[in-house]
Amino acid sequence: MVGSVFLCAALLLLLAAGAAIPPPEEAARMARFVLHNCDWGALATLSAQEGLRGRPFANIFSLSDGPPGPFSGSGVPYLYLTDMEISVQDLEINSNASLTVSLAQTPYCKKHGYDPQNPLCAHIIFCGSIVKVNDSEAGLAKKALFSRHPEMESWPKDHNWFFAKFNITNIWVLDYFGGLKIVTPEDYFSVKP
Repeated sequence: MVGSVFLCAALLLLLAAGAAIPPPEEAARMARFVLHNCDWGALATLSAQEGLRGRPFANIFSLSDGPPGPFSGSGVPYLYLTDMEISVQDLEINSNASLTVSLAQTPYCKKHGYDPQNPLCAHIIFCGSIVKVNDSEAGLAKKALFSRHPEMESWPKDHNWFFAKFNITNIWVLDYFGGLKIVTPEDYFSVKP
């Protein structure tokens, strides 16, 4: 009995430690942490719309890099898209985009009294492109997205939804005073979240 209580307590401590925010000197881990703890992000495209052509255009999208919980994120931002959406129409012309996610959408910043613009309220800026996932990755994308956004399963089928991912080429981390930190995709994907 005492052994099982000790094991449960140790497991809870391990899970709590895994959910703790990484220190500022671990920028790659911070990027993975912030993405995994965010359910949506601001996606900026170059508009292809009449009257806005070539201008930046930002829109909010639900996303997920894996089911909730520590150590379950892949680091890949998955999205569920339809060609009917204005930003997706932009991406059909130019797939390049940037994606910003911020701990401001979690309880963390409010709990610590950090304004969303305060560097201690960490945010990550990804640059890259949006690509449709292939059939072998679709199951992973579906599990990642539908585990966090169950409503998606009931969205209208006639909208021709498809799974996509943000193909990361550049990463900037702002999580402390002193400016942005650059993280390579190789460092980002090699670190344990």
